[in-house]
Amino acid sequence: MPGTPGVYIMKDAAGRVLYVGKAVNLKRRVSSYFLRPHDSRIDGLVRRIKRIDHKNTDTAIEALILESALIKKYQPPFNVLEKDDKSFLYVELTKEKFPRVMLVRGKDAPHGKRYGPFTSAASIREALRLIRRIFPYPTHPAPDKPLARACFDYGIGLCPGTCIGAVSRTEYMKNIRNIELLFSGKKSSIVKRLERSMKEASRTLEFEKAERYKRQLFALRHIQDVALIKEEAGPASPLIRLSPGRRPSLSLLRGNAGPAIRIEGYDISNISGTSAVGSMVVFENNEPAKSEYRKFKIRTVGQPDDFAMLQEVIERRLRHHEWPLPDLMLIDGGKGQVSAVKAMVAESGRRIPVIGLAKGPERKRNDVVGSIPEFTNLKTLIRVRDEAHRFAIAYHKKVRARGFFR
Repeated sequence: MPGTPGVYIMKDAAGRVLYVGKAVNLKRRVSSYFLRPHDSRIDGLVRRIKRIDHKNTDTAIEALILESALIKKYQPPFNVLEKDDKSFLYVELTKEKFPRVMLVRGKDAPHGKRYGPFTSAASIREALRLIRRIFPYPTHPAPDKPLARACFDYGIGLCPGTCIGAVSRTEYMKNIRNIELLFSGKKSSIVKRLERSMKEASRTLEFEKAERYKRQLFALRHIQDVALIKEEAGPASPLIRLSPGRRPSLSLLRGNAGPAIRIEGYDISNISGTSAVGSMVVFENNEPAKSEYRKFKIRTVGQPDDFAMLQEVIERRLRHHEWPLPDLMLIDGGKGQVSAVKAMVAESGRRIPVIGLAKGPERKRNDVVGSIPEFTNLKTLIRVRDEAHRFAIAYHKKVRARGFFR
């Protein structure tokens, strides 16, 4: 099994599907069935398993959608034994002039096209929250006449403005069609459509529209949504027993193979925007893990802008599904740098604590931006920050020397 998102399909000796599950990390998830204690129902499932197939997906959202399609197709007994289709949630696209995207129960009368069933209410709600940020849609019916004031969601980019007539039906239906394709498991078709629309908008000098398609394309390609699938969900819930007064480590609760706490430290080094590089250092259990260090040569920022450079580094780091998620991101900088990184992490759909460590106005203090988690301390964070700084400076000198000797 790969350590990537996807679905796993458990079968018995006759090849019948017993259970379909989703995972952020297939290898870790499937292993948990055989390495941890479970209740009698899950033990019964494990005893009957003779084969486990899997299908990889690019993202957790796609794993969630594929899981739903396979449950509908196979009706596995360990997925639907205690529920029927009427109690599951479905995503419904209404038949209105400006269709809405709604969550409904199977027992509710249909009012449009449906996708599902989805066995986890929390997961499908989180998925829709992420999808709506890429392809905005209203939760309210479109009025017969445009209103004088827009809804709150329009102001934060979640509604395209059907309430005030800010979007045509033709343009709005592109979003709905893309959502339909996503729930049909056809993300590649969406990418092609967006690329085509972006080129056409550029050709006709509609640059604002082209920029919107570009943002949608970027978000769709780089969405990082592992928070969507809780590793403790489903029938293989890990049983964690604690002694009185003892708390589980963050990594254990996340389902990591070991109890190591992972802290990633970031820094930027450049001279007036030239030879700009970024560094990522990793400490595990408060000690350097040098084999995990990574270097980034800044590609998209040509002027002195630490905020934009940090965002590029974080965006590129978060593309790597194969790298373990950190329990904490530490930034060498103040509130501005921390805010820039938090925005990038939030845009990716992940939930990772981010704090900063600045040297203060006189460069003699260590001002913490945010709260230090209980699993580490200021002394360790200073070591992480200093190591990120050292690693960035060393790489910057190497890059600058290359340019000098050309």
